[in-house]
Amino acid sequence: MSTEEMTPMTPPPRPDEEEVHLFVERMAMAFADVGFPRMAGRVLFTVMSADEPLTAAEIGERLGVSAAAVSGAVRYLTQFGMLVREPVKGSRRDRYRMPANPWYEATITKTGLYKNFIDIANGGVDALQGRNTQAGERVAEMRDFFLFVQEEIDALGERWRARRAATGHGDRAGA
Repeated sequence: MSTEEMTPMTPPPRPDEEEVHLFVERMAMAFADVGFPRMAGRVLFTVMSADEPLTAAEIGERLGVSAAAVSGAVRYLTQFGMLVREPVKGSRRDRYRMPANPWYEATITKTGLYKNFIDIANGGVDALQGRNTQAGERVAEMRDFFLFVQEEIDALGERWRARRAATGHGDRAGA
């Protein structure tokens, strides 16, 4: 018998469930303070803190909430690309997991927030006769600001992807 076979296997470390619960609740409250739906935050950070994808029932059990509360939250989160839904083979249930690189990709690029602002502002500039009026100038300046912000976000995203690759975050399964 080799020494490897005689050495008992060390089980992987188990997270402190109370500390994980506090993390989930604190992050959900911090996100709620800036306008994110609190239940969606609780669901997001519950899934984030799990090593494997979770079903809605498992999420509800961990949070002590109803399936209906989880259902609305996962619908919200999947719309924004913050969660990915995968079917459970041989079942009508789905599992939920974090996508790769959710913070930049899902929160900024997939929502089209600034593009929408820019498009609406363009219409406002046209309606106000361009920069020929004070109101048109104000709306044009707002549009130009959102164009600037979008360009900066695009550049920031490129830098984030490079940094993420350099630090190896993209190499982990389900990162």
